[in-house]
Amino acid sequence: MSRDDTKRTGPPKPRQTDRETRLKAALKANLARRKAQSRARAASGPDDGPNDEQNEKKD
Repeated sequence: MSRDDTKRTGPPKPRQTDRETRLKAALKANLARRKAQSRARAASGPDDGPNDEQNEKKD
């Protein structure tokens, strides 16, 4: 048998479509933004949220 026996239809598919490339970039940007927010919150220390005032009044 020769190599021409293999059936191929059309040109080879691209590795990633434009949509997949955009989604990958958006996911990477979102992850970077969330990491930056997490680091900023950790560096600022504990925050006094609105629940803290309500809890103090109940005591």
